[in-house]
Amino acid sequence: MRFAWFIARRYLTKGRKNSFISIISLVSILGIAIGVAALIIALALINGFQNDIRDRILSSSAHIMVTDRLGEGFADFRSVNQELEREFPEVKSIMPVVYGTVLVKGEGREVSGAVFRGLDLGRKKEPWLAKLDFGSLPASDRELLLGREMALKLNLFPGDSCLVITPQAALSPLGIMPRFKKFRVSGIFRSGLYEFDNGTVISGLGAAQQLFSLKGRVSYLQVNLIDIFSAERVADDMRRHLGARYSVITWRELNQSLYSALHLEKTVLFFTLTLIIVVASLNIVAGLILLVIQKMKDIGILLSYGTSPGQVRRIFFLQGAVIGILGTALGAILGLGFCWLANRYELIKVPAEIYQVSFVPFRIGFFDLAAVIGVSLLISFCATLIPSRKAASISVVDAVKFE
Repeated sequence: MRFAWFIARRYLTKGRKNSFISIISLVSILGIAIGVAALIIALALINGFQNDIRDRILSSSAHIMVTDRLGEGFADFRSVNQELEREFPEVKSIMPVVYGTVLVKGEGREVSGAVFRGLDLGRKKEPWLAKLDFGSLPASDRELLLGREMALKLNLFPGDSCLVITPQAALSPLGIMPRFKKFRVSGIFRSGLYEFDNGTVISGLGAAQQLFSLKGRVSYLQVNLIDIFSAERVADDMRRHLGARYSVITWRELNQSLYSALHLEKTVLFFTLTLIIVVASLNIVAGLILLVIQKMKDIGILLSYGTSPGQVRRIFFLQGAVIGILGTALGAILGLGFCWLANRYELIKVPAEIYQVSFVPFRIGFFDLAAVIGVSLLISFCATLIPSRKAASISVVDAVKFE
């Protein structure tokens, strides 16, 4: 191996006759480096975007949702709540929730559809509820909170009144009429997720139970875990423990379409940008084949002095491997450096009023980085097989017969 490395290193660094081949080798290194850097940056961007979306969704929804399959309201939610807290140490908190769709009408003509959520506001609150944009938490069953975008759309502020209309029918002297109730806006919240802020109304648990005629019942239990990635395992245990009467749904199942789309996008992007590395590896093939042709006489002399075909194969394999390793290392340095600079100096700005963040975050996953480096090295090493085998198949007679 030392002999093969010595010859390979001389072919890479010495000689005035192979300047064109050296240029091809340099282009190969740069091509691989650009491909690796592009892959690292793209995957870090998708990871940052995916993690940001996941954090914002989970900040306003359940890690695990437990419901009664009968669909008439969760009557024994208190006993189930205590049972889950007692039997599952992975549970961080449990919140009973009353849930329903409504129409919200401001003091003008504006009307907006919304999801009305009743929460036990006396329990530990989410960060976006603990710190409201304006106003305060509801102090009575006649008060509610509006999302920031909905408040702007309906032109409502703390202290204003609004009418909440439910699709449930109520019998009145005029016949069957939709159920409605007048509320006072006590505060405005912002979760950072546009869809949630644009279509969510929050009140105390009692107010929502009165509005939807769910006295003593709730729609579901919102279970938050210490580790969100243990949701599938904990949900399976809960299904076995609670039995068939209750439905247990994880955050991945609740947002399956979104996460499937993000996963597909990441996979397609990985294979698409890998083509850059494949194209760059073709330069390795071309450069090594030209080098084999140019060094035909040298190969013949080495073979005549007793060098085995395996050693000749290793000489040219090591040259291609060095090019692949240098290109991969340079690309990794460039990709990681760009991600660090982009996060450190917030290079890619986005409108904060739309995305709720002022810049695009880059998050590099260890397994993504390992996959990029592994694929790059694998492609580079495979590209050296054809030229190295061609060099090893040359006979002494063919190498010196034209000399």
